[in-house]
Amino acid sequence: MRHLELGFIGFGLIGGSIARALKKRGFDVSIRVYTRRKNPDLEKGVDEGVIDELLYEIGEAFGTFDVIFLCAPVLRNPEYLPLLKPLISPSCIITDVGSVKGNICRAAADCGLGRQFIGGHPMAGSEKTGYANATDILLENAYYLITPSEQNKKEDIDTLACLVKGTGASCVIVPPEEHDRITAAISHVPHIIAASLVNMVRLNDDEEENMKAFAAGGFKDITRIASSSPEMWQDICIANKQSIGRFLSCFEQQLAQFRRQMEGDDLAAIGDTFRSAGEYRNSIPAKQSGLIARMYDIYVNIDDRTGAIATIATILSVNGISIKNIGIIHNREFADGVLKIELYSGEDADLSREVLRKNRYDVVERQ
Repeated sequence: MRHLELGFIGFGLIGGSIARALKKRGFDVSIRVYTRRKNPDLEKGVDEGVIDELLYEIGEAFGTFDVIFLCAPVLRNPEYLPLLKPLISPSCIITDVGSVKGNICRAAADCGLGRQFIGGHPMAGSEKTGYANATDILLENAYYLITPSEQNKKEDIDTLACLVKGTGASCVIVPPEEHDRITAAISHVPHIIAASLVNMVRLNDDEEENMKAFAAGGFKDITRIASSSPEMWQDICIANKQSIGRFLSCFEQQLAQFRRQMEGDDLAAIGDTFRSAGEYRNSIPAKQSGLIARMYDIYVNIDDRTGAIATIATILSVNGISIKNIGIIHNREFADGVLKIELYSGEDADLSREVLRKNRYDVVERQ
């Protein structure tokens, strides 16, 4: 691929990870980032060689860009389109990384940029935000959805697809409406449900906060995504409210049906609900990254003795494995192992299992 001048408006977790991946993989690209004010993290990005130049205004420099990535919040990205239109060259491709496509695809068409705008969405993320948390492996094995229109030229779609593959992601082309339906079901509504579960406990806990105390195990795991950026999610809920509303109604109907099953003591129906859910969940591929950040955890049964955790940490360290997080699961009713170890990658998790089993530890497999 020829040398490409890439511009970024907004440069946080996703934009930074795209840039880091392309630079690490040796792509012939220049990275120029617009920021409204001085930012120590972005200045560090310049020192690291990830960012070639920081721009403090949207001006003539944008006329030299081959591809512009809009990485601002989903309600803000469309606001940049009319600002860019008089500046960019006729061959410039504009794309975005937001998790809602309908609003910005319509905005691009309305302002006469339908031919140059191609929606994009890397289906990867983290509860952490900002360039400081960007990594060159965040998009590896993740789906990166591209949502072109009939106005886009094939060579432009191919150029963007080549950049996407350069991050290590798997490029998939889908219509914008289908994209918003998919993300509402597998990401947006689950985040809303997680936040609602946490608030249910918060509003019904007693003065001693016993619910909070006992929530350290499974409850904290299944509601992890509730810790995501509230600013980001309030924008997503407004931008994709039609698809989200549809699946919230579906979820409400399923809850109402389950309530009727319980009130009717319908053991068979209740069992089928859990059985069918379990079978479907277990059929979901384990290796592919998704919209909700994947966790690389292992669970280990250990003896309750002094130095047990330190011994495990030493074994992993000697084998070059870094631990991201570690903790005791106090509630063992639904957990298979008492010690939960979070690693940075799937490779680290696989190696940790192998090493600990060689040292005669009981490592529990969980799906």
